[in-house]
Amino acid sequence: MNRTKKPEVMSPAGYWPQLRAAVEAGADAVYFGLKHFTARAKVGFEPSELPEVMRTLHQRGVRGFVTFNTLVFEHELNEAARAVEEIARAGADALIIQDLGIAKLAREIAPDIEIHASTQMSITDTAGVAFARSLGVDRVTLARELSLAEIRAIASQIACELEVFVHGALCVSYSGQCFSSEAWGGRSANRGQCAQACRLPYELVVDGRVEPLADARYLLSPGDLYALEQVPELVDIGVSALKIEGRYKDAAYVALTTAAYRKAVDQAWAGRAVALEPIEKLRLEQVYSRGLGPHFMSGTNHQKVVEGRAPRHRGLLMGRVTRVGNDSVTIASVGEAASIAPLKPGDGVVFDAADWRSPQEREEGGRIFERTERRDGEIELRFGNGAIRLDRVRAGDLIWRTDDPDVDRAVRPITEATAPVHRQRVSVKVVAREGQSLRTEWRLDRHPSVCVTVESAQPLGVAQNRALTVELLREQFARLGNTAYELSEIDLDRSGSPFAPASLLNPLRREAVERLQEAQTRSNVGAVRAADAIAEKALRNVASKAPLLGRSELHLLVRTPGQLAAAMELSPASITLDYLDLYGLRPSAERLRASAIELRVATPRVLKPGEEKILNFLLSLDCALLVRGSGMVEQLAATAHRMLIGDFSLNTANSLTAQVLSESGFARLTPSHDLNAAQISELAGRIGPGRLEVVAYQHLPVFHTEHCVFCRFLSTGTSYRDCGRPCETHEVGLRDEQGRVHPVIADVGCRNTVFGAEAQDASLYLDVWREAGIRHYRLEFAHESDAEVRHVAGAWKEALAGRITSTELRARLKAATSDGTTEGSLFVPEGWAHLPVLQ
Repeated sequence: MNRTKKPEVMSPAGYWPQLRAAVEAGADAVYFGLKHFTARAKVGFEPSELPEVMRTLHQRGVRGFVTFNTLVFEHELNEAARAVEEIARAGADALIIQDLGIAKLAREIAPDIEIHASTQMSITDTAGVAFARSLGVDRVTLARELSLAEIRAIASQIACELEVFVHGALCVSYSGQCFSSEAWGGRSANRGQCAQACRLPYELVVDGRVEPLADARYLLSPGDLYALEQVPELVDIGVSALKIEGRYKDAAYVALTTAAYRKAVDQAWAGRAVALEPIEKLRLEQVYSRGLGPHFMSGTNHQKVVEGRAPRHRGLLMGRVTRVGNDSVTIASVGEAASIAPLKPGDGVVFDAADWRSPQEREEGGRIFERTERRDGEIELRFGNGAIRLDRVRAGDLIWRTDDPDVDRAVRPITEATAPVHRQRVSVKVVAREGQSLRTEWRLDRHPSVCVTVESAQPLGVAQNRALTVELLREQFARLGNTAYELSEIDLDRSGSPFAPASLLNPLRREAVERLQEAQTRSNVGAVRAADAIAEKALRNVASKAPLLGRSELHLLVRTPGQLAAAMELSPASITLDYLDLYGLRPSAERLRASAIELRVATPRVLKPGEEKILNFLLSLDCALLVRGSGMVEQLAATAHRMLIGDFSLNTANSLTAQVLSESGFARLTPSHDLNAAQISELAGRIGPGRLEVVAYQHLPVFHTEHCVFCRFLSTGTSYRDCGRPCETHEVGLRDEQGRVHPVIADVGCRNTVFGAEAQDASLYLDVWREAGIRHYRLEFAHESDAEVRHVAGAWKEALAGRITSTELRARLKAATSDGTTEGSLFVPEGWAHLPVLQ
């Protein structure tokens, strides 16, 4: 048990309506973005509004955290530094940051502001928390894929504030590790432009054949997180903040979720069971839900995370269609919602025909005009003329209530409040002496540093009948009206029989309120340094000093023994083994070690508490490591090891991040897949081309997910313990609406990576990269046959040796790959060097 401080309820705000709803519903902190450098690019405040935002929050005792949770490109670094300075000077309480280099830079610019590591840093273990702390981070937002036991393990091993998501949408991919938008749409989830490819339908292709899955079409679309029942254990663990997802959600959602978690935290902190009325839970599901559950927080159960029937808000399941008439639909009620909050005229509903029609097609839905309860207990519904095409509704369809006007009415006192709803409790210490001024000290319970002292102008007289008492003081001081305060405790230190009339006490109360408001809105900005000078110094420290000499080297990454045999025939500079099976890794490693080719092994991207043995095994191979997780950076720093290469998943998008990682012991770095080919050349010029290892051929790893497609759809098991390990005997792919089949491969931690169907090929940019001095080129193979490995790697080897041109290389690669090639994330848009700072 680590209960030292009551956890914050942390609410999202897309703009003013949501921010005000969060405050009135009882949030301790609100997180929001500005119009730049934020992972929710469509919402946020103008930078000029930030001072007013912070005044509004601080006046109500609420902290304000600014999301700065995107990767920052090289040409944006100076502007990013100025934005950090502006945010700090506006009085923000914390910055939520993804980019490693920016985290360190922000600490230099604003040493007193809190730095929070975004969940997009993909931190899943104690070592990851420690690495973030080494950059000046005060609080870490843990990945949403962790269980309560894993969160407890981390909290018990390191003294650092931890923040966890408790409600809202789940990404199927680890945050910070999703490149689907970048690969397929030229947009980046790491830049606030997620295209939600996980919410699209896919077919499951197993060993070359489509696997029938009935109504499950959305194989990568998780339900929404609901951890209200887990709040007592999170409080017991000592988590610092419970975070509600939803900066794109409306004010009603923010109000209802904030109020529910406020109530739960207060009850748990007081040692009481969380007691939520059934109607309160139903409202949470009604206001926005794809299906609520604790999901990974309660432990791995791959049968629960993704149902796959629909990808969007459904609300509450109310029944199933039994008959369709000429002008009505009859349903049989289903579930507790039908009895607690039955359907009524005015409700918005949708008919779910996923059993026989794709939800990608237009669904039938509308508002109920008339409801009639039949003798048999079934419900007959009628709709307005032309509102529903009844020929597109069938018996067996589900009916969901997507909108309930009663919920809107219930939340209106919060969303349309004309006076403070959630008030700050204030305790008063009173010193009363005959013949002396009455001295009062007013202190906020939640923020005890906010304290004001008010004394009466006149001395106290001697009571003839009724001396000053706590009851009399409470009667006068509790009259706080429409202020943002409510009276908590009164501590009276009285000597003699002092008398204080109401005419003396009331002015004290009014003055105390004014002073409290003034104290809360008073600027309390810490030290802030000039951003331009700090950024200039930081960039000067990473200026390239590396030589541009040396021939080009070819590095290959393989995932099967067959691919390894083909790769060894080409005698590359190195071969990296990236195997699912650790037991099969050592024989291949020994085979490679016996050759003249350098042996390298790839680490997993994610390690959770209890999985340290995986890294220990890889270290026992005594070879170079391709490192994919930030937690491993910290672990390896204290371990004797061979050469380290930092992979794309460390998200090196600028020279400052490259410097952070180089100082952590990395000999070379692979740029983030968010960089286009020209930006990679630019980065080479900034940090030295010898410090880069670029991926010149690969199937882009578009999703990296804790959710296991193999377990969910090819077994009845819940985890690796009882799934039968179908990943070892079947080849699986996901076929999208364009007919492309994207391979799915499991790693040693049973996590899945979905790879792009087409091979991403850098041959178009080879000449430019070589002119930039880049000489380390890596080819990564996913599901390629041994022959394809020979053809692709052979063509690249000849190109790097100068025996064929880049044009000839491109032609040979197109001929050698079954699904063709693409520029993918390497595509260089026209005028890329003049791209505006992220908006």
